[in-house]
Amino acid sequence: MIRIANLKDERSIIEYNMALAEETEDLDLQKNIVTKGVRAVLNDPSKGRYYVYEEKGGILGQLLVTFEWSDWRNANFWWIQSVYVNKDSRQKGIFQALFEFVKEEAFKQKDVCGLRLYVEKNNQVAKTTYTKLGMYETYYNMFEWMK
Repeated sequence: MIRIANLKDERSIIEYNMALAEETEDLDLQKNIVTKGVRAVLNDPSKGRYYVYEEKGGILGQLLVTFEWSDWRNANFWWIQSVYVNKDSRQKGIFQALFEFVKEEAFKQKDVCGLRLYVEKNNQVAKTTYTKLGMYETYYNMFEWMK
């Protein structure tokens, strides 16, 4: 079952976000900060919403959708972030199911023009997956400044 996450899912989302950071960027995040960030989203839908894939009472996968207004399109892009599937549940179509669910939700909204996500430059497995789902690489590279 796929659904919008709620406060009861907080522990799983925090655990998965910390695992994601470690696996993808070798980052050891501070749990108290991640906890505050997850709670902020769960308590304020304007920040985004987590979707979870639940089976037999356990969360097997998640993704976060955040919003970016495009003045060029007079609509929002939904950004897919914090994608994580439990290690024992990978390669079983869980991300694909989450993606298709979110895509259908986006189609229902009049103010959504598309879905976007970012991917590590060397993560060929993810790039292949996203391409199979009908996504394509854009013209943009990502830059950031961090405080």
